[in-house]
Amino acid sequence: MSSTRPAKAIVPALLTVLAIGIAVCIGVSATRKSAPVAEVRIGYFANLSHAQAVLGVSSGEFESAIAPVRLKTKVFNAGPSLIEALFAGEIDIGYVGPGPALAAHARSKGQGIRVIAGAAANGVGIVARAGSGIEKIADLQGQRVATPQHGNTQDIAARHYLMFELHQTNQDNVIAVPNAEQSSMMERGQIDAAWAPEPWAARLVAETGAKLIAEEKDLWPNAEFALAVVVTTPEFLRDHPDVVKKVLAVHRNWTARLLSEPQKYAPALGEALVKLGGKKLPPQVVQSALARVKFTNKPLEETFKTMATWAADLDFERQPARMSQLFDLKILNELESAPETASGPH
Repeated sequence: MSSTRPAKAIVPALLTVLAIGIAVCIGVSATRKSAPVAEVRIGYFANLSHAQAVLGVSSGEFESAIAPVRLKTKVFNAGPSLIEALFAGEIDIGYVGPGPALAAHARSKGQGIRVIAGAAANGVGIVARAGSGIEKIADLQGQRVATPQHGNTQDIAARHYLMFELHQTNQDNVIAVPNAEQSSMMERGQIDAAWAPEPWAARLVAETGAKLIAEEKDLWPNAEFALAVVVTTPEFLRDHPDVVKKVLAVHRNWTARLLSEPQKYAPALGEALVKLGGKKLPPQVVQSALARVKFTNKPLEETFKTMATWAADLDFERQPARMSQLFDLKILNELESAPETASGPH
């Protein structure tokens, strides 16, 4: 995708939220002293791109790894709300997309967030409503396109494509709709398409008869882009590296399993997602969605550079965010270089 600045600026509500959150975070960190942690709070989405978190929680492996420290979890719809919780001190570790992570990094002037591992790549489908007349991605021009939340990773990608590849004059046709609400809105004809992470794209196809017209990966060089990474705050990473290491060890184990035998874990993943999302997914939905996700421990830093340019193009930021200090992969690299030990799901 190209990167020329648009005529019309856009100021996402996320910026206000982040400013408030950062102020809280700075105030807390200024007075906090390092002490043994009694509870670790992990935030993630009910998405396949967060499968390591979903399965790490549902299997009890995160809980066992950090014991006797308690585990508390919180499920979010999209990245901006997770970042708000991270900055407000409501979670310690989170799974989130590059877009919100970059916004958090820029707004905190590099002081609020650290990417400590990758989680998933690709896994975003572009789905058109049956009867919409949309047959290919270029047909999205002027159509009502749903994204999970304003300012999240899919939202930025969709807006940039519509503005800079299809040359729309504005982004008024991009509508923020929570993933769980997109199916009913599509059935009622209130949206024409969705730029959706898995398994939501596969759900739209199965539940509404929608058509998968493209995968976002095909718009990226080498057909690969970062979809989810693991983040924490600099303070939590500094004060509790032992806990971070235990969490990342479980994360890495699940990455390895999902890479080697993804369909083996489809039933367990489907069951866990049901408990989080409240609706049973047909086996074929989980299987087809899994086939479109690539699990990885690498954060794919090039994606962040591109997303930073896109955010500036869309006037989400004044200029592309600098990458300095955003990535802290020391603990991940220590785990990667350590001798492998046999592990499996409990």
